[in-house]
Amino acid sequence: MFLYAQTNIQLYRQLEAEGYSVADVETVGRAHELAQRLFPGIYRGSGRPFLAHLVGTASVLVSLRARVPVVVTGLLHAVYTHGEFGNGWRGIKEAKRAKVRQEVGEEVEDLIARYTRLTWRPSTLPAIRAGFDAMGPLERDVLLVRLANELEDHLDLGILYSADHKWRRAFMETDLPACVEMAERLGAPALAKRLAETFAEVSNAHVSPALRGSHGESFRIPLASHRPRLRVAVSHLLARWLERRPARRP
Repeated sequence: MFLYAQTNIQLYRQLEAEGYSVADVETVGRAHELAQRLFPGIYRGSGRPFLAHLVGTASVLVSLRARVPVVVTGLLHAVYTHGEFGNGWRGIKEAKRAKVRQEVGEEVEDLIARYTRLTWRPSTLPAIRAGFDAMGPLERDVLLVRLANELEDHLDLGILYSADHKWRRAFMETDLPACVEMAERLGAPALAKRLAETFAEVSNAHVSPALRGSHGESFRIPLASHRPRLRVAVSHLLARWLERRPARRP
């Protein structure tokens, strides 16, 4: 059986195998329908469908027996940074929040917003580690989603197939070992072990340059019959420019 799900059906089967209720599986299914609408034609820098990354992040959380709102947060964690709401602009806007809140409820939307505001870069990780003891339950839930995201992003050597693989591997080797420590402190030793194993695998691996994509970050491939409005096209270009700067990864 798969280790972590990459499709909605695999995720549903995993939820059932882990003993989640029928109602829980249906809740995740409705969240997946929303993700399908918000992430059309979007791919990771490696060329993998963005939706597979979202499902994989949720799957990591299911393997940890996380609460359903936390699993759904993992499935939708990037809606404000990469979701397509129709105007091309990224970031948290009240209109977006209202839409997500209507679809998945206040608790999940609040967790997603908190996740979006968690700045994750070399300059902020020391402060996150230092503030761990002062974190409340919601902050710890968000941190768990963040760590699940990091594991999922590095599985199958994923970061090595992106154009910015050198920066991402350096970030992993220098700064992300803190993830292992934070997983332990969250009471998730299995996650800590898997993170350490995955980071070591990425450090020692090499992939053919011919298999690397030309994108360092996530990108869109619209249908040939679809032409974006000028405003949307400009928004996407601006977002691509911002992504080239060293910053947090979704």
